[in-house]
Amino acid sequence: MARRCRSIFHWFCRLCGWRSSGREHQHARAASIQSPSELSEDRDLNGFGEQATDVQTRPAEVRSGTAKDRMASIPEFYAGKNVLITGATGFMGKVLVEKLLRSCPEVKALYILVRPKAGQSMQQRVSDMMACKLFDRVREDDPDFHQKIIPISSELTQPGLAISPEDVERLTACINVIFHCAATIRFDEPLKHALQLNVIATQQLLGLAQQMNHLEAFIHISTAYANCNRKHIDEVIYPPPVEPKKLIESLEWMDDGIVRDITPRLIGDRPNTYTYTKALGEYVVQQEQDKLNIAIIRPSIVGASWQEPFPGWIDNFNGPSGVFIAAGKGILRTMKANNDAVADLIPVDMVINLTVAAGWYTAVHRRKTDKEQNKRPKTALVYNCTTGGINPFHWGEIEYHVMSTFKRNPLEQAFRRPNANITSNYLINQYWILVSHKFPALIYDLYLRLSGQKPQMMRIFNRLHKAISLLEYFSSQDWEWNSENLSMLMSQLTPEDRKTFNFDVRQLNWPEYIENYCIGTKKYVLNEEMSDIPAARQHLRKLRNIRYTFNTLLVIFIWRVFIARSQMARNIWYFVVSLCFKFLSYFRASSTLTN
Repeated sequence: MARRCRSIFHWFCRLCGWRSSGREHQHARAASIQSPSELSEDRDLNGFGEQATDVQTRPAEVRSGTAKDRMASIPEFYAGKNVLITGATGFMGKVLVEKLLRSCPEVKALYILVRPKAGQSMQQRVSDMMACKLFDRVREDDPDFHQKIIPISSELTQPGLAISPEDVERLTACINVIFHCAATIRFDEPLKHALQLNVIATQQLLGLAQQMNHLEAFIHISTAYANCNRKHIDEVIYPPPVEPKKLIESLEWMDDGIVRDITPRLIGDRPNTYTYTKALGEYVVQQEQDKLNIAIIRPSIVGASWQEPFPGWIDNFNGPSGVFIAAGKGILRTMKANNDAVADLIPVDMVINLTVAAGWYTAVHRRKTDKEQNKRPKTALVYNCTTGGINPFHWGEIEYHVMSTFKRNPLEQAFRRPNANITSNYLINQYWILVSHKFPALIYDLYLRLSGQKPQMMRIFNRLHKAISLLEYFSSQDWEWNSENLSMLMSQLTPEDRKTFNFDVRQLNWPEYIENYCIGTKKYVLNEEMSDIPAARQHLRKLRNIRYTFNTLLVIFIWRVFIARSQMARNIWYFVVSLCFKFLSYFRASSTLTN
């Protein structure tokens, strides 16, 4: 019991660090089950469907269809290129590094900005990253792949990103493409820190990019929720809530207490500092679009991989992963959400495929445009990378498939049997929190006290409630995202590139994806072996028997107390007991006559 408590506490401490839906009714769910040949034909004709003409984002040569014939394929473009990646040790950054090494094997070098952590050097962090299972396929193809990864010491919170003059000189002389993935994704990050990482660091990276002699593309990873105060979100950069430069200057002289007090007024109708600073970051990037070839990727809720490098890969508790694990462990029993709201999940490999393709298109197409027009386009392309408007799936459906998967493939040392309940009613949610969260936590803590251990389950549940509350805004409503640029980019890919860099969300089979996602949390986050599933099932059966026994004793106890105080209750009790005896007597008599 104590070992299980420590295990739950260990993973939950990591869980509470996680930080981070829309429907276009004109798209039918049936599109998600089209055959591959039908999908290819559809993409050749018009991407995801009939596309509106946008002069700013559809240059004449693209609309005419002639540009595709003159473009190099994606692997050919990255061959011999030097790529700079920020946030490479994060979830999306690692998948991006792996994808470039595996699908663009001729890439020359990947420069990654890495900051030393307490007790761990930069080289150790990179070694640990390359040793993880994510890189197994790359390791099989090229055992010396690590030679292409060149770490650069950096700290995003420091002036000049704390990059040494020697490294600055090296980067400015060779980098061809920049992927800016680094950011803080904590929803409750203090505004000053979120501003430093998501806005100021982006400004400094843009300044470094302008010094690069051979830079062809700058790809910025934002979020689809940067403008979540709007219900319909186009692939454009909206005016910022405040001028970033003025905000930065104003916050410089304020102490943390004052900033904390004024944060709710500053972020206005946005739910947190993450979405607020991401919107400011997009505006900062837009200001440099006349000097750099820029594209912005806006993924929604990024989840486990769909296919690459293998189904269900995930390495953290962020976003839905922590919710799934909490439900699978039997700790999460209720969650306030709208069952009919779209859960706009997007697999990480689809986001990365789009990101790599956007880097290719931004560089190759913009270079051709520059030669023909002798100037750069005035609008940076924005790609809304979402699923809700194209292949929607709802929170109620996710609840069903997550519970079904964890009952078939249970997690080890579960606290209770998986049985979560999603409701949009506040009072019902509070009732289930009291009955299914707080009451069991109090009983468990009492047991720990009596056994001489430190009580901690109530503290775990309090942190769980805080973390879940941060997600309520995104699980209780819908958004509509325009995806024309996404469709256009897909139409520009060759058939081979469409297969290698697939980001067609219509092909996503949600039940299969959710099952692989849940199994991925078991295998890659909790490091549990699939061979131990029989023992885990046996543990669930024990928990079921304990639950039935406890509920039966509780009902009997309450009923006996009630009977002792009410003659009517005693009469009802005796009537029910006598009825049961009569039924048993009748059953025995019938059996005797039959024999």
